[in-house]
Amino acid sequence: MPNMRVLVACEFSGVVRDAFRRRGHLAWSCDLLPSEGVNRGVGDYHYQCDVRNLLRGPNGCGWDLMIAHPPCTYLAVSGARWFVKRLPEQQAALEFVRVLLAASIPRIALENPVGVISTRVRKPDQIIQPWQFGHGETKATCLWLKNLPKLTPSNVVEGRIARVHRASPSSDRWKTRSRTLVGIADAMADQWGVLNA
Repeated sequence: MPNMRVLVACEFSGVVRDAFRRRGHLAWSCDLLPSEGVNRGVGDYHYQCDVRNLLRGPNGCGWDLMIAHPPCTYLAVSGARWFVKRLPEQQAALEFVRVLLAASIPRIALENPVGVISTRVRKPDQIIQPWQFGHGETKATCLWLKNLPKLTPSNVVEGRIARVHRASPSSDRWKTRSRTLVGIADAMADQWGVLNA
């Protein structure tokens, strides 16, 4: 089976990208921020730009799969108390989500916390938890899927700690909260990386 060309949109950590690369896929991440993966010696498989620049052209520029993690600042219910004062930002965030979901790429997964995407775009196809993939904590994560099967839990473990919500305040707390956990990234690569491109 040929390797897939995988674009991981809005990912600075490289966690999902690296899970696919470890399985032989041609995976690249893209974010406005530089990649943390370069610091881990993984290499520079990262586009530092607006992902919309990589989606232009026929067939989404040849990508077989896109996994998108759009910023949730104006989308997640955890920020609902500020929505009234941030309606223009929320509209822009929702339009960005629509652009990602409408990209001309054969398979797409978009992930985000519980939020307004469910009511303003469409309901998610699946809601997963870290404890279903080897991490003893809770963080409901919605998945909107295009031509992809739902993820099957790969390693159900004990523990239901809300670690990301209890993270200490800091200037980069948002980074800690937004990183995809390795168990979930591995499940994506194992389950979606075997589909024919």
